[in-house]
Amino acid sequence: MGKSYPTVSEDYQKSIEKAKRKLRALIAEKQCAPLMLRLAWHSAGTFDVNSKTGGPFGTIRHQAELAHGANNGLDIAVRLLEPLKEQFPEISYADFYQLAGVVAVEVTGGPEIPFHPGREDKPEPPQEGRLPDATKGCDHLRDVFIKQMGLTDQDIVALSGGHTLGRCHKERSGFEGAWTANPLVFDNSYFKELLSGEKEGLLQLPSDKALLSDPVFRPLVEKYAADEDAFFADYAEAHLKLSELGFADA
Repeated sequence: MGKSYPTVSEDYQKSIEKAKRKLRALIAEKQCAPLMLRLAWHSAGTFDVNSKTGGPFGTIRHQAELAHGANNGLDIAVRLLEPLKEQFPEISYADFYQLAGVVAVEVTGGPEIPFHPGREDKPEPPQEGRLPDATKGCDHLRDVFIKQMGLTDQDIVALSGGHTLGRCHKERSGFEGAWTANPLVFDNSYFKELLSGEKEGLLQLPSDKALLSDPVFRPLVEKYAADEDAFFADYAEAHLKLSELGFADA
C-alpha cells in the first residue's frame, strides 16, 4: 500500500522546521523526551484499521481522551507543549504531537525518523480500550498491534525497544521504575536488559517478558540486543508507520 502524502505549502514546511528546533530546545530543557514519545505513541496507537477511526489526529488534547486510563499523566505533555504550539497556530495538533515524538527520539541519540506533514485534526476522540495493556502477553500484543493497528511482529518488538526511554510511575500505570539504567538515552539497552534477566531497581513488565517466550519475538530481541544499527533501522521504520496510521493511505 503506497502513501500519497498531501501537499503542504512552503510556509507550512518552514514552520515545521522551526517548530522542530523549538521542540529540541524544550525537550532538552525539560528532559521530557519519554513523555513526548508516549504522547505521540498513545495518540497514534488508537487507530483501528477496520473502522478507520482513531489514530494520530490530535484528538488526545481533548479531556475525554486524556481521561482514558492508559493516558494517565499525558495531560502534563499536552500542557508543556501548549505554549509552543501557540507560536505555530498554522500547524495542526496532529502534526505537532507526532513531530514532538520524532524529536524526542532524535535528541536522546536515537535514529532519525522521516516526518511527513499534513495530518488534519479530527474532532472526535476514539473510544477507550484500544491501547496495549502492559499486564498482558503476546496474544494481546498481536491483537492490538496487528489486528487493530495493522502493524507487524517486527514492529511490535522494535517499538517495545522505545521503552529504553523513560520510566513507569505507580500513580499513572500501577508500575514503578525504569527499564534501563539511562532512561534519557535512546539505545538498545532495553533488549540487553531483557535478556540478562531481572535486576534490582529495573523494571520488566509482563508485556516485556512475553517477548522472550514467543518463537517469533525472541529472535528479534536477540538480534536487537546484539546489533544496535539493526534495531535503529527497524525502529525508525516502525515509528514512521505508527505515526502515519490512517494518514495518506493511497
